[in-house]
Amino acid sequence: MDLSYDTGRSGLGGERRLFAARLAVGLIQGLALYALYFAGEHGLWPRTQPAAFGALALAAGYAPVVVLAGAGRLSRRTLTVWTAVAAVVLALMGWHDVDRRVLDSWTQPPFLSFPTLASGAAVLFIAHHLIVPAVRNRRRIAPYADYFDTAWKAGVQLAMSLAFTGAFWLLLHLGGSLFRVIGIDALGRLLGEAWFAIPVLSLAFATAVQLTDVRDGLIRGVRTVALMLLSWLLPVIVVLAAGFLLALPFTGLEGLWGTRRATALVLSAAGTLIVLINTAYQDGRPDNLPPTALCWTVRAGGVLLVPLVGLAFWGLMLRIGQHGLTPDRIIALACALVGAVYAVGYLLAAVRRGEWMQPLERTNLAAAVLSVGLILALFSPLLDPARLAVADQVARLDRGAMKAAAFDYDFLRFDSGRAGRAALDRLARSDDAEVARLAKAAQADRSRYSRIPRPEKVDTEAAANVKIETLPQGAALPDSFKDQFPRLSPVLQGCTGDRACVARALPPAEDGRQRLLVTAPGEAMLFRHDENGEWNEWVKYTDDCNTNLDLIAAAREGRIETRAARFPDLVINGRPLSAQIGVTCPDDR
Repeated sequence: MDLSYDTGRSGLGGERRLFAARLAVGLIQGLALYALYFAGEHGLWPRTQPAAFGALALAAGYAPVVVLAGAGRLSRRTLTVWTAVAAVVLALMGWHDVDRRVLDSWTQPPFLSFPTLASGAAVLFIAHHLIVPAVRNRRRIAPYADYFDTAWKAGVQLAMSLAFTGAFWLLLHLGGSLFRVIGIDALGRLLGEAWFAIPVLSLAFATAVQLTDVRDGLIRGVRTVALMLLSWLLPVIVVLAAGFLLALPFTGLEGLWGTRRATALVLSAAGTLIVLINTAYQDGRPDNLPPTALCWTVRAGGVLLVPLVGLAFWGLMLRIGQHGLTPDRIIALACALVGAVYAVGYLLAAVRRGEWMQPLERTNLAAAVLSVGLILALFSPLLDPARLAVADQVARLDRGAMKAAAFDYDFLRFDSGRAGRAALDRLARSDDAEVARLAKAAQADRSRYSRIPRPEKVDTEAAANVKIETLPQGAALPDSFKDQFPRLSPVLQGCTGDRACVARALPPAEDGRQRLLVTAPGEAMLFRHDENGEWNEWVKYTDDCNTNLDLIAAAREGRIETRAARFPDLVINGRPLSAQIGVTCPDDR
């Protein structure tokens, strides 16, 4: 393979050819994205194959950026091979992201989840800026200064290109508004057409990449100023992090763990330290050595990373030990692992004698390679977080570490894709009668909101304060309803004040289920007893006209009656659509 470095720039003619090539790439990308949009809108292939649609969407969205960034920096052969590899990897990530999930019939393209979109961009940026310096230097590992120069310049270039594209689009809309006020709406309608908007935005981004690329001195100047300003934020975060760590022995860790966001907060602080340390260190050349005060601050920041990452690991292990693995905890564990590499490497750089913080360079390269590997593993079948979390949670249930009633069946039903659905099917056939019953109830749910969720902690105090008067006089609330006050207390909050709610049993529904109408201040709630023995809020009635109706008095005096529905529900692909009836209010309202 030809790994030569060829800018493709031989004077003005070379710049024009490069500009034309980038515009062609932008146009092709825009047309490809519009073709996917058109297929999604009209139900054409690959819309009919969601996994294929996700693969093509991620590849079409990101792979052309490799060409825009690599043109003029890599030889044509090298750029072609690298773009093809990137497109295949992105397509596989997109395919897996969609294929592992269960898409409802009403789910719309592009089907890709935000974590996959963000991780695809991250892995592409890191990998590209590991490859380009190595190719240019014809070495497996290039000098660190080249990695720094390439990556930070590209970061500034990307930010400016996105800002240019956004500003360009805003200006077009401003122009459309100006023409609209004089009765010409052609431009406004044109901007609303996908066949125009998508290719034009792609062309604008390609133009911005070219304009920022030919102004190399400007980009470097902006980068220098940005790095200088950011580096002087490092003392601020070092003082805050040090104060936080010094205060912990006196305040204890209960407050930190009680936030349930301890790992994310501490890892965010560690990540901020890592970025700001690099803005001060830059490429490590003697002519870029910061002032002495900042040098010592960098060393202090390198030392502080160790306890911060240690705290993140501690909090994460506590949560996993108590509640098992979840997809979020698995991703946090991967982030903490990368953070540990940074922490150890920066600590060694901070305490080492000799060249100032020089081991930081090898640490950054090792962490970058590890990040690429972890992202690819997490967003593939190898370390799919949903699959690992499902296996762990079900194992906890099987060995009795979690009671059947406390198990999160909704996680399997709605949040863990095909792996969760398969596990829920197995649980529905469990020899444990309670597990099987609850699993079947979760299978029957069309939406996570179709029944009241089980709270993590039962509010027994709120349940004790629920006051419900039954009608007619002498009637009693079903014992099964009263037993579920702790679970129902969130929706019975209106029944805990000075005035008691009023409950009246209604005739059973068509399927024979018991029904109970509970009237509270300002609203009435119809509860139904389902096949799993649970009472759930079925319908809520409110005073849409805001006429201050006293619903409780109306219930006591028997002035509430039922009337058959005038409009039937529509059922499309098994999903019911309820009729929303317009309300006619009195004239004074």
